[in-house]
Amino acid sequence: MRNLVILGVVGLIAQLVDGSLGMGFGVTSSTLLIAAGIAPAMASASIHFAEVGTTLISGVSHHQMGNVDWRTVGILAVPGGVGAFFGAHFLVSLPAEVAKPWVGGLLFCLGLYVIWRFLVLGGRRPSFTGKLSAAFLMPVGLVGGTLDAIGGGGWGPVGTTSLLSSGRLSPRKVIGSVSASEFVVAVGGSLGFLMALGSAGINIGFVAALLAGGMVAAPLAAWLVKHLRARVLGVAAGGLILVTNSQTVLESLGAPGTVIAMTALVLAMVWVALIGWAVVQERRADTPDEELATTG
Repeated sequence: MRNLVILGVVGLIAQLVDGSLGMGFGVTSSTLLIAAGIAPAMASASIHFAEVGTTLISGVSHHQMGNVDWRTVGILAVPGGVGAFFGAHFLVSLPAEVAKPWVGGLLFCLGLYVIWRFLVLGGRRPSFTGKLSAAFLMPVGLVGGTLDAIGGGGWGPVGTTSLLSSGRLSPRKVIGSVSASEFVVAVGGSLGFLMALGSAGINIGFVAALLAGGMVAAPLAAWLVKHLRARVLGVAAGGLILVTNSQTVLESLGAPGTVIAMTALVLAMVWVALIGWAVVQERRADTPDEELATTG
């Protein structure tokens, strides 16, 4: 029971970050499940089944807040679902002892990517105009869906960061559209895992706990996306992913316990420093150039 309550809290926090940032639910949940000793395939399967419910509520909530560009969703979602379906089959075909270090490494890299994406802007805030082409959206959907199933998360880091970097859609629309299209990705991944693992390979308790927490947070996250700064949330989520997955990666390399502990401590210190730096950058972005010139 205690583990299910903890998973419910994980689902709530992960969905709160995911719904307001456009990424984080799958990667964060998968990271914590694998760290707790759950096999990668079962972890990813549980997350995708839970996401069928959380992404549906999240998509509806974002639509009600006016955060969704449905043209983007229509082009992005189907390739994402197809990629998730085949990615699930690929993950299940790997032995757990082989999959765990590779998935941990993938999640670690995604964590680095998340942090880099939200720090590279410095003190700037970009403007977003124009439309995204189908030739751009379809490959992003296919790659994002495949990585999402293999790593237990990846749709948000690939989809949100790619769409933001394109400079064609406002951040609010990017987050809402990626969140809404993730429903199709969750369904595709769930069907893939169900066919590959069977119903016995799905932990209903894990699914229910993650779903309960995520459903509570989804409407609140859609509201918060208009008020919270994505940069700070992105660094916070990415840092959590790095710190947690460092243990899996180092263990697979045969590192001793002291090295693993020291690495986690150093990463945690760097993580806190980067969050502080992100807060400073947000304050600078809020400060007019004339005031900066006067105070500088």
